[in-house]
Amino acid sequence: MFEKFSKEARAAVVKAQEVARDEHSGVIDSRHVLVALIETPGPAATAVAGSGLDPTDVVRRLRREIRAGDALDADALAALGIDLGAVRERTDAVFGAGALDRAGAARHRRSPGHIPFTTDAKKALELALRETLRLKSSTIDGGHLLLGMLRDARNPAARALSDAGADLARIRHLVENPAA
Repeated sequence: MFEKFSKEARAAVVKAQEVARDEHSGVIDSRHVLVALIETPGPAATAVAGSGLDPTDVVRRLRREIRAGDALDADALAALGIDLGAVRERTDAVFGAGALDRAGAARHRRSPGHIPFTTDAKKALELALRETLRLKSSTIDGGHLLLGMLRDARNPAARALSDAGADLARIRHLVENPAA
């Protein structure tokens, strides 16, 4: 399938790996790919900007989510009687400010080699191929990658766009009809 990727789509996949390294992620999920698409000029970035979202704000939110990773869930811990705020305060007092976050980030550092794609990212890439075929395109471009993410509302990238206030149908329309 990768042989059908346009230069732009290949660049987005490479950039997604850079995003993962920048944010100390052990895997690449669809949010990493979305950051790469928004940060790279092309149909996906144009559609996100044209939907009324501030691309810089969306990227900031996505990177924050990615950095948080599987961060401690304050509500889940509270259900067990653990006050995460108190734990953070005590940890900061003993080990210095941000010690708990630094410990979590160190756990996610990987070697500079291959970073695997999550199931949701692989599915989005497969759905991008389906979108390419549906639109009778000869290559998979960044717009198709975005359409693949939007095709499944449970996809983390689609959820992140929705949480940012995006009208996903509008973004889809802008990708499919760039002159609109």
